[in-house]
This record gives sequence, structure tokens and C-alpha cells, in this order.
Amino acid sequence: MSRTATSPSSAPEHPPAPDQAPTSASIPSRSPREALRVGAGGILGGIATLVLLALGVIVVGAWHLTQGTSGIGLGNLLAYLTGGADTVGGVAIADLLTASRLPRLLAGVAVGVALGSAGALLQSVSRNALASPDTLAVTAGSYFALSLVAALGLAVPLWASSGVAFVGGLLAAAVVLALAGGAASSTTRLILAGSAVAMALQSGTSMLLILFQAETTGLYAWGSGSLSQLNLTASLRALPVIAVVLLLALLLSRRLDVLGLGDDAASGLGVPVRSTRVIAVLAAVLLSSTAVTVAGPIAFVGLGAPVLARLLGGVVRSLNRHLLLIPASGLIGALVVLLADAVVRAILGPQGATAVPTGIPTALLGAIIIILLARRLPDSGSRVPPPQARTSLRSRRQVVIVLAASGAALLGIALLGLLAGSLWLRTGDLALWVQGDAPSLVARALGERVPRMTAAVLAGAALALAGCVVQSTVRNPLAEPGLLGITSGAGLGAVIVVTALGGGRPLMIGFAVAAGIATFAVIALLAWRGGLAPERFVLVGIGVGYAMSSLTTFLLLQADAWNTPRILTWLSGTTYGRTLSDVAPVLVVLAITVPVMLSLHRELDLLAIDEDSPRLLGVRLQRTRVLVLGLAAVLAAISVVAVGVVGFVGLVAPHLARSLVGGRHLRSIPVAMLLGGVLVGLADALGRSLIAPAQVPAGLLVSLIGAPYFVWLLWRSRV
Repeated sequence: MSRTATSPSSAPEHPPAPDQAPTSASIPSRSPREALRVGAGGILGGIATLVLLALGVIVVGAWHLTQGTSGIGLGNLLAYLTGGADTVGGVAIADLLTASRLPRLLAGVAVGVALGSAGALLQSVSRNALASPDTLAVTAGSYFALSLVAALGLAVPLWASSGVAFVGGLLAAAVVLALAGGAASSTTRLILAGSAVAMALQSGTSMLLILFQAETTGLYAWGSGSLSQLNLTASLRALPVIAVVLLLALLLSRRLDVLGLGDDAASGLGVPVRSTRVIAVLAAVLLSSTAVTVAGPIAFVGLGAPVLARLLGGVVRSLNRHLLLIPASGLIGALVVLLADAVVRAILGPQGATAVPTGIPTALLGAIIIILLARRLPDSGSRVPPPQARTSLRSRRQVVIVLAASGAALLGIALLGLLAGSLWLRTGDLALWVQGDAPSLVARALGERVPRMTAAVLAGAALALAGCVVQSTVRNPLAEPGLLGITSGAGLGAVIVVTALGGGRPLMIGFAVAAGIATFAVIALLAWRGGLAPERFVLVGIGVGYAMSSLTTFLLLQADAWNTPRILTWLSGTTYGRTLSDVAPVLVVLAITVPVMLSLHRELDLLAIDEDSPRLLGVRLQRTRVLVLGLAAVLAAISVVAVGVVGFVGLVAPHLARSLVGGRHLRSIPVAMLLGGVLVGLADALGRSLIAPAQVPAGLLVSLIGAPYFVWLLWRSRV
């Protein structure tokens, strides 16, 4: 877990520590020392590159201006500019430009420049090529802060909304960097920390959207990143802020160049390392929050633009200097945003493209970049076992006590789930119901609650089992099916049925399971390079998960607007409306997979140690890994059918089990399954009771319960 991933322009010259291994997730380029020695000729080449990028933005912007729903195209605009007709079909071209097309164009430029520059700053100070406003949860924090203000009904002027977004993004970035271990964190650790914090923030945002539908109307589509603007006001307010922050960043450029030589070298050359990092992060967060205020969280521009700029830096050496790298990243960001918007409108037509936020194609771009960078990782396993693998031995008596206590807790939660709700029941009502003598109101309530609680318990057990074996197989205690894209793929399959095919529950079950397994197959194929390296598998899974989530968002926005809250609720994890027939598939899969996993407990124990021990003891490493991960994918996919998309269960329950009974899978698997059932069952019972008769989706409550635990886990295992 403690591998140092370096960005191309800031690779430290000191060799890695014995327990660290450099990765190649960064884009290769000239070293910072070489970049500092670029001569005047190289500087001119960099300036020429910036001019060409600016011309590209102008050309794409001109194309962007010709697109719209009014039918006014290139010919009409050229005629207007040369003194021709100023109206077409009763529409004044000047009014059209100032009220619709120019605001959208300026928003695209402002957002692209801000996010591209912010990504360059974050990658430099973290020395990680996968750092960006998205992977550091900056955009998720800003979106949550703005959604919270909207849900509370606070009237905030535009200039103040930027401040709200800034505070939310800054707090999120601070949490991620602190949990990931600071600037020297490994690529996998940084992405896992950012993804998990973003997941928790997104869960909070989803809860606000569900509970305050009237106050947050339109925020879901806006939350995917949209360039639609009412006028020029937002962009004109944002551009001066972006310009001032960029000027500050450029003033830091020399310090950032030297910082790339390593902290010790930078300190020796008189660079204040800590203050430089703090100012750079503040500038990046302010740029990101300004972009969110203008157009919502447009995903992964802050990741892709700096990566492309550093690729250019391999050809034009001077682009590795931050004086040119930062503006180059901003111009490439503007190109990416404008091209994404223009291409979607060209393919779907102006009318059809109105339902597709710009953030969806940029999210797909970011997912592709994460996958490509992950495939560059070397085939080196963890040098040291994770902290959770070094648990002390437990006696058989202790294990029996923990099993008994966990089973009792599960029975207690199940009983609470049957009694709790908008109508609180008593144990005597349960006895009457079992005898068939319960009043109709009680019978109706229990007829709904029994399948729901059964679905919650079984799905929680399935997710816990999947998380337990995934963490051991990839040797990463922070991995789980929700973060690896498997549940996102299953959710996409279910949403396809609901939104596009109009099928019933059997078809949805089949599509969800098939999509979950297919997602695992895609991840495995993309991560395979002479074997399934654990760290590469994790990063590819995260990238594929982002792609699945963006496609799911696209389908939701194409669906009937009245159904969006209902589908969003299901994607947030809910047992509403479940029947015993929905529970049967989960029970069947558990009955098959649990004996298989328990029979493989010795192989799982060896896989959790390192790459060499299983081979030395005759374990067929790759075959066992593929089998175990494939079964975990089936478990995660089938759980989506029962309770929707629920995260953190596969993270929290296995870790708790290992802390209670040790790392041996013959002991930890049963305990993890019981604790998973407790966690989801408790979330379902509380979700039906806290604000009855309204309900909070169980998945959101699990995230709110699991997120603090995850924060503690990351903090405890930080390096």
C-alpha cells in the first residue's frame, strides 16, 4: 500500500524506501531537473504550442457557436457578421448569441481552463498523475455543499455560492489528502481514499435530492455537469476569479518546478515546501469550486487535461515547466469541454443533446485515462501485508463467543426490523401473525417487512462475503465490490431494463447479474498482463466503475423525469417493495458460493500474504484469483437485485470480522457475513423509522454509517 506514484514532471531523484516501489502510472516525460535547464529555444517552442492550443480553442469555439436548436447555422452567422440579415425566422441573431450561445461557449471555456489548471496543480503537489479535482473528491464536496444550501432553502447570491462550493471542496480535498498519507501517497491509496470519500459525499447528496425534491429540483441533471446558462452573468463573474487564481499559480511556477526535485532538494534550494503546497491546493480548490458553481461538477477534465499536457511535454520539453504547463493544461481543458459538448450535439442533434450533460462524455474520457494509466503499472505485488493481515491469533473459545454474539445481534436487528416502521408493532403481534390470527393492518405490515428484512440480511451477507474475498485476493484492505465497479455494472444492467426495455423483475435480475459478471470480465481482461496484478486490477476496476456510473446517469436522464427519483432511490440502495421471490436468487447464490469459499479458505489465506507464497505451496495463483473474483462478482451483482446499489458493506464488515477473529478465512468469512447482515438490516430498519412515514434508502444510511468507519480505517493505516 505504500508505493509512491510520481507525476512525470515531479519524479523524485531519491530512490524509494525499502517498502516502497515506484509505479509507472504517471506519464513519462523529462525529469524536473532537465525541465529546469530548458533554453530560450525550448521556451519559444512551448509558447508556440500554447498559441496553437489557443487557436484550437478558437476554431472549436467557432464551431460550437454554430450549434443550437434555433436552426441558425454557420451561413447565417457569417452573413450577420458581414452586415447581412440580423434576423432569421423572426429570431434576432444578436439576442440569440448573447442569451444562449455565447453564455454556453464562455462557460465551457471558463470551466475547462479552471479544471485543467486545477488538475495540473494537484498532480504536481501530490506528485501523482491520477490526482484531480474528481479523484480528490473536490467536485463531490462542492456539489454536496451547494445541494445542502439548496435543500435548506437558503437564498444565496451567485458570488456567495462560489464561497459555499469552495468550502465544501476544500474540506473534501483536505480529508482525502490527510487520509491518503499526504503528497507521497501511492496511486492506489489516493484513488481509493478519494473514491470512497466521494462516494460518501454523493450518498449525502443523493439523500438531499430524495428528501428535498422540491427544493433541489433540477440539481440531479446539473450535478452531472451542464453548460446550459441563462445569460452571461455566471461566466463573466467566474472569469476574473479564474484569471486572478491562475496569475497566482503562475507566480508559484518556479517553486513548483523545484518542488518536483523532491522535498529535501526543494528545501535545500530555499523553497518553502509546506506553504507552497498549501497555496497550490487552495488555488486548485478555488478553481474547481468556481467551475462547479458555473456548470456543475463536469467530471475528469482536471484529470485528462494535465495528462495530455504532459504527453505533449515529452515532445516539447519546455511544457514540463509549470509556467507553460499550467496554461497548457487549461487550454487543453477548454478544448476537451468544448469538443465533448460540440461532438455530442453534432451526433445527437441540438435537441437530443439537451438531455445529455457535458459531464457524461468527459466522465467517460476520465475513465479511459484511468484505465490506460492503470495498465502501465508494473507487475509488483505488495511488499508488506496490509495492517489488517497482521492480527493476533484468537482462541477457539473467543471465535465461538464472537460468532454467538454476532448471531444474536443479527436476530435482534431482524426483530427490530419487523417491529419498526411507521406502525410500531409488538412481539405479540408477531405471534398472532405466525398463527394466522393477526389483524389485517398488522398482517399487511408484516407481509411487507418480512421480505424486506430478509432481503437486507441476505444481501448484506452476500456483499460482506464478496468484500472479504476481494480484499484478500487483491491484498488491499480498502477494496470492495462497490469501489471496483462490479456493483456499478450490475446497477447499469438493471437500469437498462427499467428505462429502455420496460421489463419486469425476472428480466431485471437476469440483466443485473449478467452486467455484473460482464463488468468483472472486462476489468479482468483490461487488467490482465501476463497475470492479474492486484493493484492494477483495483485501479482498472475504479475506472470501469466511473464509466458504468456515467452511462447509468445518461440512461436516467433519458428516462421519464417523474421516474428519476424512484430509480435514484433504487440506485441508492432500498428494499422497498421487495417480495420473497426477489430474495430467492440471493439465497440460491449464497448456498452455492459459501461452501466453495470456505473450501478455498487455505488458498485465500495464502493469497492475502504475497505473490510468492501461494506458488511455493502449489496454489495455482491466477486460476484461483479469477475463480474467487468471479464468484465475488456474482455475489455483488445478485445483491443489487435485492437491495439496489449499496456500498461500504464489503469494506466495513470484513475488516470488523478480521479485527474480532483474526485473518484466517475459515473464521472471518462467517463473522463477516453475520456483520454484513447486521449492517444492512439495521440501515433498513432505521431508514423506515427515523422520518416515518417517509423513508431513507438503506444504501444511503449504510454509506453514512460506513463512511466514518472508513475514514478511521484510512487514518489508522496511513503511512
